[in-house]
Amino acid sequence: MQFSARRYDTCDAVRVELAEQRLARATLLPAADEPLPWLAPGFVDLQVNGYGGQEFSSPQLTPEKVAVIVREHWAFGVTSLCPTLTTQSFECLVHGLGAIDFACQSMPDIARSVPGIHLEGPYFATEDGPRGAHPIEHCRRPDWDEFRHLQEAAGGRIRLLTMSPHFDEAPEFIARVAASGVLVAIGHTGASGAQIRAAVDAGARLSTHLGNGAHRMLRRHPNYLWHQLAEDRLMASLIVDGQHLPPEVVKTFVRAKTPQRCILVSDVSGLAGLPPGRHASSGGDVEILADGRLVIAGQDQLLAGASQPIGVAVANVMQFAGVDLPTAVAMASAHPNLLLGRPAGTLRPGDAADLVLFDLVERPAPRLEIRATIVAGELVYGRLA
Repeated sequence: MQFSARRYDTCDAVRVELAEQRLARATLLPAADEPLPWLAPGFVDLQVNGYGGQEFSSPQLTPEKVAVIVREHWAFGVTSLCPTLTTQSFECLVHGLGAIDFACQSMPDIARSVPGIHLEGPYFATEDGPRGAHPIEHCRRPDWDEFRHLQEAAGGRIRLLTMSPHFDEAPEFIARVAASGVLVAIGHTGASGAQIRAAVDAGARLSTHLGNGAHRMLRRHPNYLWHQLAEDRLMASLIVDGQHLPPEVVKTFVRAKTPQRCILVSDVSGLAGLPPGRHASSGGDVEILADGRLVIAGQDQLLAGASQPIGVAVANVMQFAGVDLPTAVAMASAHPNLLLGRPAGTLRPGDAADLVLFDLVERPAPRLEIRATIVAGELVYGRLA
């Protein structure tokens, strides 16, 4: 496979050749007669809850529906994603995890795009605010035996666990989970500074969607946002869809953590892609407002997931935090890959051919328009010049 594009990191026009699922070479071209799309490593989204009316944490999930969700995300430039199951009953989680595992076992193209599963919950407090939209009746204390059974149901594919570290038993539990090879993230928490430090000492390495899943009113200082921002051992995932965090907060978080410790996620809801109106979800009724926000039904302030793909975050973080295109792309590709223990993903010969081609439109507001997505050297979405 061959095509022409412009590198996202050097701006050079190149002729790209792919072979055996890898980038074989990228040859410099003279100035192009017409604009070329940008070429970058494919986006890696650690937090995808579903799409188009289907959630991963649902008793109606099937392997076929898993495949549909993954393939739909190729259109967003996503070459790898972590199917995310949120707080639910043990039986519901077992079902969803099993469906994802079967999809990966039976469909090689899906397995190539799923480096692991993200389990967001169920080990959260029942407290309003930090709990977010997670159903109160299914929030519970950490349980190693339960987690082990969930991992068995997933075929060992759980790669990331988000939990609150405020429980007395959290440090010991986090240490066991981390020792089993699973990344532990802090999220949906009202934990104290001491509890956050203990969690990080035990092996926690990420703050999940920092700034969201929090009290609506916080003590000025200290509070758990400052503690996580100041903890250099924690990376932070951010939902930069223009709805979950104001631009000034994104700018402050990126500067405090540094771009190297920031990861962009979409947190796309299973209801994303549906028309405005009231819809049922596993966590209760959700309403999609005219402006695209997903909120807990009956009000317009408490969000219940996101509706925008990760490419929106790439464009927004450039505008909000003043970072350049290579930095923004790294936050959506190299940084999540490295957190997962995978190669960062560059455009060097021999790298995996997981690529996205896009146009960066500047007006009326910066946005990415995806032209093509390539997974393991195969064109899975769009067209190539």
